[in-house]
Amino acid sequence: MVPRDGPAPSGERDGPHAQPPADLASVPDAQPRVEAIRAGGPNKPYTVLGRSYTPIRDDRPFSERGLASWYGRKFHGRRTANGEVYNMYDMTAAHPTLPIPSYVRVRNPANQREVVVRINDRGPFHPGRVIDLSYTAAYKLGLLRGVAPVELTRITFDDIRAGRWRRDTVDDAAPAASATELAQLGETAAAPASSQAVAVPLDTSPAADDAPVPIAEPRAAAGFWVQLGAFRQREGADGFQRRVVAELDWLAPLLAVFAEPTSYRLQAGPYASRDAAQEAAGRIRDALSLVPMIVERR
Repeated sequence: MVPRDGPAPSGERDGPHAQPPADLASVPDAQPRVEAIRAGGPNKPYTVLGRSYTPIRDDRPFSERGLASWYGRKFHGRRTANGEVYNMYDMTAAHPTLPIPSYVRVRNPANQREVVVRINDRGPFHPGRVIDLSYTAAYKLGLLRGVAPVELTRITFDDIRAGRWRRDTVDDAAPAASATELAQLGETAAAPASSQAVAVPLDTSPAADDAPVPIAEPRAAAGFWVQLGAFRQREGADGFQRRVVAELDWLAPLLAVFAEPTSYRLQAGPYASRDAAQEAAGRIRDALSLVPMIVERR
């Protein structure tokens, strides 16, 4: 959860601002992308309320069932466990042990609604609760009236690169509501996540201090890729990948070897735009004294 300055006043309820955005139902889900998993910072082991937690630091699949809660305006604008600013209208969430950052599909079995959120905080620390959702995520799932059962499924790097996280069909959207209705609903919400104040370690260390965790080889996905080299033998591609990881640890989660009919290609990506890929290629060129090539996969 967001680091707290102190406990919430007795009986105080959380909720939206007096005039929340009127189009929360149309807020897009978080868009999964490959982000490095640091071995330290918000992914270090920690203890809260006498219980110890060891965050996951690899790309393993993960699923969980339990209760979801949410947190709103009382923590809007405060720092999350990784130093980001919490925005209750973004599609984010807190989890005790999933990597920060990572992505999760959350399903409400009561109405079959699903959302994708980005994990950027720690919590909840109440027995039985498995995730603290942002206000908007809870709204889209139909969970604003209180704690409710949900199902979590982690979206791995392999899922992201292969595009497996995308749904072929769209679930029923949350019904539209006026700003007044949202405010009234927030004031009557039962047992939101903020009912108990706790503090978790805030990540204040530079990103370069901790090496990303190596990721298993994925399948290619659409987007822009930076090609570092092509090899006739798989051993050559693997060996060069190890060299690149040793020199550029920030690039490790983005690297993959793809088997082509006549070669094995070491590429990094996918990037959402050509400009982003070219920026990465420039960093690689300066560090390794080679000339990467931009490849677009459709």
